[in-house]
Amino acid sequence: MQAYHDEEWGVPERDSRALWEKLMLDAFQAGLSWSIILRKREAFRRAFSRFDPARVARYTQRDVKRLLADPGIVRSRAKIEATIAGARSYLAMQAAGEDFSGFVWDFVGGKPLRNTGRVPTQSVQSVALSKALKARGFKFVGPVIVYAWMQAAGLVNDHASDCFRRKSRRRTP
Repeated sequence: MQAYHDEEWGVPERDSRALWEKLMLDAFQAGLSWSIILRKREAFRRAFSRFDPARVARYTQRDVKRLLADPGIVRSRAKIEATIAGARSYLAMQAAGEDFSGFVWDFVGGKPLRNTGRVPTQSVQSVALSKALKARGFKFVGPVIVYAWMQAAGLVNDHASDCFRRKSRRRTP
């Protein structure tokens, strides 16, 4: 968890595919601890074709059955099907000329928001982004999940005031 914090959590991510992968993993985390998802991340990547939206969007019920039998991932039919639907939604946005990264970063004005004081579980931005994602067909993207994803992807900087990452803008420590 320390390496994840120091090297990834809260580092601004601008790559559309990487943002989508992180959102899908955060959806799998719903109701579970992040450490479980982090431990299973490589298994998720293998199971979901390295989170290539074009490949995942073509998954069929046969793939759903395969994934439900994979002990390396969280075997939730609803979350698996939400990931497949999320890939299709991502591609639909792309086909409409809507860049996923640009779309999500617009909700924070293009730069990470910095909270002061108590860290919330959701924000005005996560509520609005959740609504916009749902309108595009994404599932498991409620405001709390979206806020956790915004923190992980660096759209929100909620590092403690004494953390080296609070002021850092570099990709790695």
